[in-house]
Amino acid sequence: MEEIKLDRKSRYTRMVLQDSLIKLMKEKPISKITIKELCEKADINRSTFYSHYTDIYDLLHKIETETLSWAKEAITNLMGKPTRQEALKILEGIFQNLIENSNHLQVLMSEQGDIDFQKQVFTLIYEQIGVNLSADEKRNDDAEESYFIFVVNGSVGLIQHWLKNGLNKSAKDMATIIYNLAFPIR
Repeated sequence: MEEIKLDRKSRYTRMVLQDSLIKLMKEKPISKITIKELCEKADINRSTFYSHYTDIYDLLHKIETETLSWAKEAITNLMGKPTRQEALKILEGIFQNLIENSNHLQVLMSEQGDIDFQKQVFTLIYEQIGVNLSADEKRNDDAEESYFIFVVNGSVGLIQHWLKNGLNKSAKDMATIIYNLAFPIR
């Protein structure tokens, strides 16, 4: 019983720290955020912070890693060649998750977020759909590859715009828009 209580307390502490960091990142760049300030916002002491993370960048990295892990799973489900209705349902689920995690994602995918994280999102999507953008390898000017690069960049840009504008469309509307833009002929 004690172990479950500790685990729950640990999860709560991590959640409060993550939420507090995101709130602070909405106000200023991460390089200007101190651990003291973060701990005050989260209402925890510094030793508790250090029992979970080495520094603020470690905390941000953990948030980004969790987000990338979720994104990889969502994209894998979508790439299973579903029917139009199945794809729309999967996309709607993805957008619903984006809504539920919008506080984090609005920062991670904005100008305040880490540009390396945003590059990792693109790389993850490209890898999942089989597009290789390695500078060391010969570029393939194949129309299909160019199409996917265009769709991925446009879709991510549209999602960033949607997040920045306060989620002004429903998950279902966004799923339909992205699907129709990505697969106009189907």
